[in-house]
Amino acid sequence: MTSSSQIKWDCPECQITMEDRRKYCDSCKSMLVWTCVSSGKSGMYSNYHRHLTRCDYCTPELEEERQQLKEEKQISKVQELRILYDGQRPWSEWSRNNESCAQHTGLDIEQVQFLYSLCEQSITEYCTNRKRQQTIDTDVPYLSPINLLAITLWYLKHYHSERYIATELNFGRSTVNYFLFAIIDILYASAYPKLILLPDDMNDENTAHGPEEYHKLIVDSTCIAINQPGDREQRKVYYYAKSPTNYAFKIQITCDFNHRIVHVSKCFPGSVHDLTILQESGLLEYTEENVQIIGDKAYIGEQYVITPRKKPRGGELTAEEKDFNRSISSARAAIENINRRVKSYAILGSIYKGPYDDLEKITKIAHVVVSLCNLKLSKYPIRSNRV
Repeated sequence: MTSSSQIKWDCPECQITMEDRRKYCDSCKSMLVWTCVSSGKSGMYSNYHRHLTRCDYCTPELEEERQQLKEEKQISKVQELRILYDGQRPWSEWSRNNESCAQHTGLDIEQVQFLYSLCEQSITEYCTNRKRQQTIDTDVPYLSPINLLAITLWYLKHYHSERYIATELNFGRSTVNYFLFAIIDILYASAYPKLILLPDDMNDENTAHGPEEYHKLIVDSTCIAINQPGDREQRKVYYYAKSPTNYAFKIQITCDFNHRIVHVSKCFPGSVHDLTILQESGLLEYTEENVQIIGDKAYIGEQYVITPRKKPRGGELTAEEKDFNRSISSARAAIENINRRVKSYAILGSIYKGPYDDLEKITKIAHVVVSLCNLKLSKYPIRSNRV
């Protein structure tokens, strides 16, 4: 490998100078020594990279070489992890066929591999850092990046207790808790922004729409049940009569008429009204005369939100109004179907047992789960597109 004229390479045993950079002398196999001409500093090859990052003389001249060394080091780490963990369970077992993969993770093999490609670098860096922190204890077991992802998907899909997962993997419970939420954070940062996106062409008249060409989005909120809070004031805050426990978080999900999820709000306590969630979600910023949203009666009164007609007090709806309501109800079926798919992930569809006062944590979990549902919708849609 070529080196800069700024650096000289010598073999201390053979007393000869090398023309290019290499780690060992070809003759005596001794490690070479470098010398920086400008600074006068020298050292063994193993300290060469550290010198490059700190030397004012070498930095401008060897920037390309430093970048190459960094890339080589990263590639080496990835290859090391892949070789070390090849065949490690449970992914080695779950990835044998799509049926097993979907049963455990909620996705097929291709979808898991695609998801992994979105966050491979971040999970690999996490594994490398954890390994570096625990080098003192050589008995600590490690999971490969793909296994960390697979187990996190398993957790979200089935909501097994951390104690159960720790027992299955022969890990400590605290270790399982740590890596589960580290991987959820990585998915939230790496996958969610790529999988949940508002379409750029909502103004286009050719964009899939509802009963009218300006009906571009469908919105609805769904609840995440929690156990009854111990504090009386918190019970008022989280009360939601439609929850199976009477207490819940609420989250707003929006899809387009291609039946893909395009927007998700943060989580709110159950007592917050759907209309308030809509107003605080930021979704209304994208509405206008040609981009309107279909919603249920909870959203009555908001401009650019199309809702069913209410029966007048003491009167009846006209035939035209009934037809209109039927068309709105038919359009809303898509978002209700999507909400059911979201609830197929037990962490949101059963009773959430995490801290109810940590809205940021449950928001990240919900956003990751909705992203996974959207990934599945891209391959297994609800129904044919409607225009």
